[in-house]
Amino acid sequence: MNFPNYFADADASLDEADFVIFGVPYDKTSSFRKDARHAPDKIREASWNFETYDFRTDTDLKDIKIHDYGNLELKNDTPSQMVEKVTKFTKDLLKKNKFPVAIGGDHSITPGIIRAFPKDIAVISLDAHMDFRDIYENEKYSHACVTKRISEHIDIKNIAVIGLRSAEKEEFYNSKKENLFFVDSFEIKKEGIKQAIKKTKSYLKNKKIYLTLDIDCIDPSYAPGTSTPEPFGITPFDLIDIIDAFSQKLVGFDIVEVCPSYDNGETSILASKLIRLIVVNVYENIKNKDRNYKY
Repeated sequence: MNFPNYFADADASLDEADFVIFGVPYDKTSSFRKDARHAPDKIREASWNFETYDFRTDTDLKDIKIHDYGNLELKNDTPSQMVEKVTKFTKDLLKKNKFPVAIGGDHSITPGIIRAFPKDIAVISLDAHMDFRDIYENEKYSHACVTKRISEHIDIKNIAVIGLRSAEKEEFYNSKKENLFFVDSFEIKKEGIKQAIKKTKSYLKNKKIYLTLDIDCIDPSYAPGTSTPEPFGITPFDLIDIIDAFSQKLVGFDIVEVCPSYDNGETSILASKLIRLIVVNVYENIKNKDRNYKY
């Protein structure tokens, strides 16, 4: 069956939209599985599976002004060129006071988006990996260097990593030395997701938040189609709690590292549903009021 090539219910014009979805089909820094460049289109296709109505929030996506810009053209770009293009595009959206929703692509796309924001925001990274290497495979814009690159724009004290369960020894000790805040999945298993949220909220205080969601933060039993699967992850229900807890502070969002060819569509379906949940929750928090946050 053929479906439209845009995200379901994202049929508002760019000018009238509050939320703008855009694909970043880039996976040149992927180091284990390469296929994340196909994720934006597969996630869009999966979006046509769902009802427009969300009964948890009594919200219908048909009432939300969403625009799908399509994919950025990045096929022949180096990682640094990709980052520059993504930054410029995101800046243009923020000047128009749009809420950006990016679909990757590997995680290397995220620093480009965050560079478009003011330096006073916070960043929550949901990720199995620390991504705190300064350089990986001779590339400073690698997916394994994302948190490190973000810390060059956002003060490291305003970054939180949730769901962590993998790190190279040197990067782990460097992150501890630089006081990177994280809550690992083993602590979440022991103490519960509510406690992890409480701890993160206390740490970030009342800042506006950009949320980057590497799908490998979820246990691969739920999301097998990802670039670097890591066992012992958090659950999709944990993510619902995180989304509910932080959505009123969100100023942007991306979802990355879905590899469609490594499963039967389950991970793309989950990613698509998570995008819809984010949009609905943020919409409920900005409905009938200004976000009071000018970019």
